[in-house]
Amino acid sequence: MKHLLLLRHGKSDWNASFGTDRERPLSERGETSAAAIGRFVSLAKQIPDLVFSSPAVRARTTAELAASAGSWNTPIRIFDELYGGGAGAALAVIQSAPDEAGSLLVAGHEPTTSQLVRLLTDAHAQVKTATLVAIDVPTGSWSGVSPGYGTLSWMINPRLLTDGSLDLG
Repeated sequence: MKHLLLLRHGKSDWNASFGTDRERPLSERGETSAAAIGRFVSLAKQIPDLVFSSPAVRARTTAELAASAGSWNTPIRIFDELYGGGAGAALAVIQSAPDEAGSLLVAGHEPTTSQLVRLLTDAHAQVKTATLVAIDVPTGSWSGVSPGYGTLSWMINPRLLTDGSLDLG
């Protein structure tokens, strides 16, 4: 069984000074949400063995803040294909993961994240900023991850963690 976590980047800061879209940073709310998700992942004992991220600043920063806040010592690898490549390109990146990794977190963008959920599980999900989706795939190899082969296990929005709706204590 492989455990896939899909994390949409946190809310970005459209008012910040940035050159290209890839350089757009997170807003303060995006940073807070990324950290809350990282702590949740640790408390839920869902720390990934490996993180794959889009090269965009907002996605990479989301992954880094989550890892830092959750005290993960998880390697983060950057893949250009996770920026604007669509669900098919993202699936190819997932399929390239080393089989030693039992769990993988992929930090990316919309609409790719929602498309991946549908592609892998046939479930429809609107993945909002900094939302984390867990998919279980009954395979021993990442190369075996295929459309319709996964099960949507759970999904958590950071607002549940930052507004007091969910008590993790």
